[in-house]
Amino acid sequence: MASKPNPVALVTGASRGIGRRLCIDLAGEGYDVVCAARTTREVGSRLPGTVDETAAAVEAAGQRAMPVGLDVQDEGAVGALAERVYREWGRCDLVVNNAAIAPPRPALEDTVKRWRLAVEVNVNGPFYTSYHFGRRMRDAGEGRIINVSSLVAVRPDFGRPSYTATKRALEGLTEALAYELRGKVAVNCIRIEIPIWTEGFDATLPKDYDTSAFEDPIVMSDATLWMAKQGLAYTGNIVEIHELRAQGVVRPFTRASRG
Repeated sequence: MASKPNPVALVTGASRGIGRRLCIDLAGEGYDVVCAARTTREVGSRLPGTVDETAAAVEAAGQRAMPVGLDVQDEGAVGALAERVYREWGRCDLVVNNAAIAPPRPALEDTVKRWRLAVEVNVNGPFYTSYHFGRRMRDAGEGRIINVSSLVAVRPDFGRPSYTATKRALEGLTEALAYELRGKVAVNCIRIEIPIWTEGFDATLPKDYDTSAFEDPIVMSDATLWMAKQGLAYTGNIVEIHELRAQGVVRPFTRASRG
């Protein structure tokens, strides 16, 4: 008797931080993982971490990994990735839209180009993955899409207007796609309302910023893995970490780990 194929997950923003942790923990739950991000062995960054390193960690956990250099702004590249994943692995069961940028500048003092970049990465990128992977999951009869939002979506006083606007749009997109794909693909959103330490976030903070209250990205793995196991009727939800922690889904307070 042929063995049942492993479920497949796509994680964007997978070179470091929350994305890297998700890939490793999804592998621990038996997923083969498509690790997608702009930073690869060939395309560097001023921040540490590459998708190749994340993929190696997935394989060390005993699962298949597909490291992919992907800019989610590029709709053609997202479509080509969907074709590759279904051609080589035959399925995709979970998409986690984690890639994002948060320019720390007032909107009217920044460039229009940077505003457009935030819209492309934080809103259009998740739509492109949902468009190309979600339709295939719908046609297969089942799938999960999890979008990663932030408390900043409802806190304009955070001072990063493009992040606030695009994360609020992402939450609206979650609800709209959940309705459109109901019964076939569950679409939900985790709104991070606690400080989680990542290399990218840390790079935007003042050097003397107090990060003692920051938590480890593993709390997002707890939330994501739980959400991925819910039935298709669980859809269109925007849930914060403290709500899942109160249910015992997310572990108690974790101290930030810096690699």
